[in-house]
Amino acid sequence: MESAHYFSASPAGPFTRKPLTVELAGETRKLQTSSGIFSPDGIDKGTAVLLAEVPAPAPQGNLLDIGCGWGPIALTMALRAPHAQVYAVDVNERCIALTNGNAELLGLGNVAASTPQDVDPELRFDTIWSNPPIRIGKDELHSLLMLWLPRLAPGGSAWLVVQKNLGSDSLQRWLAEALDESFTVTRESTSKSFRILRVRKASR
Repeated sequence: MESAHYFSASPAGPFTRKPLTVELAGETRKLQTSSGIFSPDGIDKGTAVLLAEVPAPAPQGNLLDIGCGWGPIALTMALRAPHAQVYAVDVNERCIALTNGNAELLGLGNVAASTPQDVDPELRFDTIWSNPPIRIGKDELHSLLMLWLPRLAPGGSAWLVVQKNLGSDSLQRWLAEALDESFTVTRESTSKSFRILRVRKASR
């Protein structure tokens, strides 16, 4: 397991882009990656489960990827929902640069990657997809999720992929207690030791 340095804003070592070929939204894509980020060599298992299991994002409106890395979730959302605006957030400046650069490589004008504080706090999101950074610790993870999940638009859904042995069931229970009564939290599926959790905001 790579060390937690990819949780820092400015990872150690040079920021050197290198080629990355992956399949996103059913086609092979030629992108760029770097050291000092999460899963630099491809799509990690959890993200692969998320992309395979969840339904298509909202076709319009605002979509969000929490913890974007080099961009596999945000780019897939943008490819599958070209008329939506995709926001991608990360604390790691390399991830922000790579996600924006990879969107440019794919000709996607509907992706904006930034730090969390650079996203308009008034924005509401119709779909959120995330492979949340469980390893930052429980308190930090809870703070991160409570920053974004309450910003679901009415009728919107957040889809989270969490490994079973990293506390998916306890996280599901915590979310059900922490969010107000306008939200419902369900376990939608289990695949390859990962659970897909869905957080829904009531329509009214």
